Amino acid sequence: MSSDATPTPAANPAPAPAAAPTPAPTWEPLLPLERRILGALVEKQKTSKSADTYPLSLNSLWTACNQKSNRDPVLDLSDDDVEQALPPLQKNGLVIRITGGRVERFRHNLYDIWTRNGAEMAVLAELLLRGPQTKGDLRTRATRMDPIETLDALEVLLKSLTARRLVVYLTDPDRRGAVVTHGFHTPEELTRLKAHFAHAPASASLADTDPVAPSRSGPSADAVAALEAKLTGAIAEIDTLKAKVATLESALADVRKQLGITQPTP
Repeated sequence: MSSDATPTPAANPAPAPAAAPTPAPTWEPLLPLERRILGALVEKQKTSKSADTYPLSLNSLWTACNQKSNRDPVLDLSDDDVEQALPPLQKNGLVIRITGGRVERFRHNLYDIWTRNGAEMAVLAELLLRGPQTKGDLRTRATRMDPIETLDALEVLLKSLTARRLVVYLTDPDRRGAVVTHGFHTPEELTRLKAHFAHAPASASLADTDPVAPSRSGPSADAVAALEAKLTGAIAEIDTLKAKVATLESALADVRKQLGITQPTP
């Protein structure tokens, strides 16, 4: 062969490697009070009828967090509790403080971080405000903020949200009375919730359709979800009280030291 002969190309060139799929984002867990604040901000943004009522002042946000309707559990927070929970949310870009008016106001920034879809945001807000719930209840509740006409329409939203780990199924997605929650639990919380709902009945209505179902059938998924949410709220309140007691004890020790008072021996 002459030195200038054209080389024969390979019959089957190796295909280019396929691009690796983009992994779903991992979200930082939120404390129970942080969940309540974000859920309340989304709710008020969606249901407020004028610019005067949203963004929220600190007092309005406190009222929204303690609201008795559309909340589970119902909390009894102080304005200090709410104010102290805001800086971490601001630091992470989830909440923005607005200054320059007569009072400081706060708004969420979740459309830039979680989703730009209004109905998806309504779903997330309801899960943050109430915790785990069945798909049927979730559709009904989220519709007050953004129309979700059918369960099939909700399924489309949930498919998108679960793909991005913003929503997590606590049961088999195809089970009647399937239960979902938001994606901001700690791993320990999520394990505990999945264990609870794995043994819960499919739904209260499922037992009702069975003519031989015993009257002492287990609690419904919603009842268990409500208890779980109340327990989470109670734990958060206990932690807050512990912190306040520790602060008071420290202040009392300083006063005794300044006055030269010896602490009595128990």
